[in-house]
Amino acid sequence: MNRILVALFFSFLLAPVFAQQINPLIIKDDFENQKKWVDSIYGNMSLQEKVGQLFMVDIYSSDPKEKVDKVKDLIVNQYIGGVIFSKGGPKQQVKLNNEFQELSRVPLMMAMDAEWGLAMRLDSTFAYPWNMTLGAITNDEIIKKVGKRIGEHTKRMGMHINFAPVVDINTNPKNPIIGNRSFGEDKDNVTLKSLAFMKGMQEAGILANAKHFPGHGDTDTDSHKTLPTITFDKKRIDSVELYPYKRLIQDGLSSVMVAHLNIPSLENRDGYPSSISENIVTNILKGELGFNGLIFTDALSMKGASNFSSPGEIDLAAFLAGNDVLLISENIPKAHQLIVNAYREKVISEERLAHSVKKILYAKYKVGLHNYQPVESKYIIEDLNSVIDHALYEEAMENALTVLKNDKAILPIKDLQKKKIAYINFGDADSGDFLKQLRKYADVDWVKAKNLDSYVKKLKSYNYVIIGFHKPNDNPWQSYKFTEKELIWMYEIARTNTVILDVFARPYSLLDLKSSTNFEGIIMSYQNSKVSQELSAQLIFGAREANGKLPVSLGEDFPLNTHYKTKSLKRLQYGTPESVGVNSYKLKKIDSLANIGIWGNMTPGMQILVARKGKVIYNKNFGYHTQDRKNRVRDNDVYDVASLTKILASMPLIIELTDRGIISLDTKLSEILTEYKGTNKANITLQQMLSHYARLKAWIPFYINTIDTITKKPATKYYKTRSDTDFNIKVANDLYMRSDYKDSIYKLIKESDLRSRVGYKYSDLPYYLLKKYFEEFYGTSMDKIVQRNFYESLGANYTTYKPLNKFNKVDIVPTEDDSYFRMQKVHGYVHDQGAAMLGGVSGHAGLFSNANDVAKIMQLYLQRGFYGGKRYFKPETFDLFNVCTYCDKDVRRGIGFDKPQLGDVGPTCGCVSMSSFGHSGFTGTFTWADPEEEIVYVFLSNRTYPNAENRKLIGSNLRSNIQEAIYNAIDYRNVKTNPVVTDLKPEE
Repeated sequence: MNRILVALFFSFLLAPVFAQQINPLIIKDDFENQKKWVDSIYGNMSLQEKVGQLFMVDIYSSDPKEKVDKVKDLIVNQYIGGVIFSKGGPKQQVKLNNEFQELSRVPLMMAMDAEWGLAMRLDSTFAYPWNMTLGAITNDEIIKKVGKRIGEHTKRMGMHINFAPVVDINTNPKNPIIGNRSFGEDKDNVTLKSLAFMKGMQEAGILANAKHFPGHGDTDTDSHKTLPTITFDKKRIDSVELYPYKRLIQDGLSSVMVAHLNIPSLENRDGYPSSISENIVTNILKGELGFNGLIFTDALSMKGASNFSSPGEIDLAAFLAGNDVLLISENIPKAHQLIVNAYREKVISEERLAHSVKKILYAKYKVGLHNYQPVESKYIIEDLNSVIDHALYEEAMENALTVLKNDKAILPIKDLQKKKIAYINFGDADSGDFLKQLRKYADVDWVKAKNLDSYVKKLKSYNYVIIGFHKPNDNPWQSYKFTEKELIWMYEIARTNTVILDVFARPYSLLDLKSSTNFEGIIMSYQNSKVSQELSAQLIFGAREANGKLPVSLGEDFPLNTHYKTKSLKRLQYGTPESVGVNSYKLKKIDSLANIGIWGNMTPGMQILVARKGKVIYNKNFGYHTQDRKNRVRDNDVYDVASLTKILASMPLIIELTDRGIISLDTKLSEILTEYKGTNKANITLQQMLSHYARLKAWIPFYINTIDTITKKPATKYYKTRSDTDFNIKVANDLYMRSDYKDSIYKLIKESDLRSRVGYKYSDLPYYLLKKYFEEFYGTSMDKIVQRNFYESLGANYTTYKPLNKFNKVDIVPTEDDSYFRMQKVHGYVHDQGAAMLGGVSGHAGLFSNANDVAKIMQLYLQRGFYGGKRYFKPETFDLFNVCTYCDKDVRRGIGFDKPQLGDVGPTCGCVSMSSFGHSGFTGTFTWADPEEEIVYVFLSNRTYPNAENRKLIGSNLRSNIQEAIYNAIDYRNVKTNPVVTDLKPEE
């Protein structure tokens, strides 16, 4: 029955010529009710009401009351059929939307020109990438997801039609009105992108609108200011400009907007825009293409149309040409009256009027206006800026990034230890996020100069120069060109340096680049958004891959579809939680827990980082360096990580030497340190030492013997306030220890008794001995060894021993007001007394770092020895250490690494996998990695400030509670947790 009715509808309402395409306004499964509603509404309309349906008026929701009142008057007295919203804010728009709908007897069709989402709004609403950016993406499913999400936004605002997508094929780089709004210049690419966008939006219940028919891509004049001319013949227009429309119409396109263009080959009357050409609208669009959806004019208030001296005449001409909806008339009352008069004078037949008005009503039913409900304003901002949007934006921008040149595979940058990198910013827009992200990977210097000579001189010592060209991202019409001075400077810098040029602007900016010969790498990042800057920096260092293709041609050097694919080096990425299956809202519980820690005086401040599947998804700082609340904690502040030194410095070296076959887990202490032959420790193996199963003492308070028993201060026998030949071990500010006392430390360890009972006892002593072994084996100090072997190539630029040699004091978090040994604030010196007495470098303590660097090293472990394109050790070698060797002895420890608790009490939330590993530190630090969930968690604090007696952090379970919050935030997974009785660790 439904099929018969649909057929009758086609033959009666749309006439035989339209039967080529299934009507996109029909709801097949609900046609009877749809037709009944349309006929009922139409049958009860007066002539004035019917004509009123043809008009849509525009308004900004930020417009003054006078303009709003005029629209209300048009609704009440001219019976207009719809309203187009543009600039303003969503809250006010929803308010006006509801007010307008309440005034109208027939529900209004609400529309927006939201081609790239809800951009150019006063409130914080979400905008997606421009079409040119999307045109670079090779995966059209992403385009469909973007179209659907924009449709969902539009629908949430109470809209029913979005005037998108732009399907113009942009063959003229100087086009001032299309440009970034086009998917590109290749008709197949434009068609597929438009189709995907259309399908996504219409799946969301929004009517799509292809524009600007028959094709606005090849003009260099602004159609808002004049009437542009398209000089192509009909054959060319049919084969190129109309190409996307044919496919979209075939696949159910809901509506089309006819352009404001002068096309002599299709309309021979001079000054007749395409929007009022019967040949273009009726003969070509309806007849030849068989389009049955709604047909909209472009704004009828545009300039340039001749032969229309009186207000309203162009509206009548547009309707007679075959359009259904008349947009943005100069004078709706006049136009309304002219069309009513034309109807009464038989110029317009009843069939012609019914044809358009009923199509409008069918469309209104399809979008749900037969069951109109006011728009809910509650949570409107949140709904338009959801985590889904941010994850999808990240996905789209990542897949758009395009490498245009990659001489000698300069991209991605490898071998960081060999590179000195400079950054220069050109353009007139912000570049801060780009530089900040670059510095997460390498020590990048921002080089500034006032003239070219200064630049050339300053850049001589650098291996690579990254030039970022940043132009405003406010809208797609922004200026995008290099200045002549910038071009000259770039040519010279590229001539004398190895340069990577990264363009955060319209691709056409590169047309002014006369030669790209001396540029080793060129990246097209398309837009200067924060996300684009961050993702492009990640691409440069191999955290992300380049997958985009150039959607337009840029001269001989960069033809259409230019692209070089790059491979990931498995460096940490940075992005949204949802992109790796984590719920942002649940993850925010970390904020609450962290603030409880600050308010509860558990620690003055902290850094917290979470990564999953190789992507940092949470990286926040809380509190201050100290309780005086002067210095806020920042990303690049470094903390004394205390016992994390064991797994961040000693363990990489141990695993590396094992991998090389130099040592093994069965290697005995006397084999690596010959002085231990014949001692009570001679036969202790590395496995026993590193598993804390070697009967060694927990620690030895070496400093106590150097304290004056009367003054309780450092004894003058062992310390001086100035350095000299005999006193050159700096343990604190203006405090130097006798250089030969190091020997006493090692003597005390060597002569110490073993515990009588075999069993687990956490001990720092093995790591004193390992430091001695490392330095004897490599012939240099341990701090230099780990820098050379690991940190430099990892890009762990904030990880170091003796931080005052590298950082300003303001960037180092203090650890304690020491009143028992050094008698001063410990700031920039290691907190651990034994490590301090070794000059700040030991295997068990002494390392300073920030959360980001700790995460890099933990990710190296999670990737079982591979990071940044480099294999540091074999996976099976790492696996030797990540085991609970003495679990049967009730020892949870791995070999060097801490492991999850075997019972109720332990270091974790009880919700981690048994393959996970990590460590904690006395100063309030903690890090953990879980191979099964691919999670890295870092918590850095200085809970020991102002003194180590503050054990609130330890007793609160804060670190393990945060860990539990991370696991509970993983979507699609029921996290089973065990209660943790205490967070107390043996080393604390």
